[in-house]
Amino acid sequence: MQTIKTIQSTETYAVRQPVLRPGLPVTSCVFPGDDDSTTIHFGIYEKDSLMGIVSVFENPNILFSEEKQFQIRGMAILPEHQKKGLGEKLVKKAEEYVNNKGGELLWFNAREVAVGFYKKSGYRTIGNPFDIEGVGIHYVMYKQL
Repeated sequence: MQTIKTIQSTETYAVRQPVLRPGLPVTSCVFPGDDDSTTIHFGIYEKDSLMGIVSVFENPNILFSEEKQFQIRGMAILPEHQKKGLGEKLVKKAEEYVNNKGGELLWFNAREVAVGFYKKSGYRTIGNPFDIEGVGIHYVMYKQL
């Protein structure tokens, strides 16, 4: 049985590094705002084994007019646990959290390979693709809540 728990930012590194920053130092897994009071991190577990993570930041994007915006960052599932529905569960958890905080919009920078995954959950792209140096092509995606 899987459980989703609130975790500390440092606990996300065990998934952020191998999935999002392979070959880079652990310091590359520290995101600005990780420890802000308006940021929360969730981990999905099977027993005591961390399988995936998502971080939610209260962070506006100038592309959108909604007053209360949140951003997903660092969404990742360990390779051996991918394609099992864990990502969808973490996205739903993030959406529930944002709804409970009165958020109107959830947005993020999605890797090109993940766009289809997010579209299945009702997210849309806006603007043109862009390159994040050392990481790859991304799209801004969003969903009004």
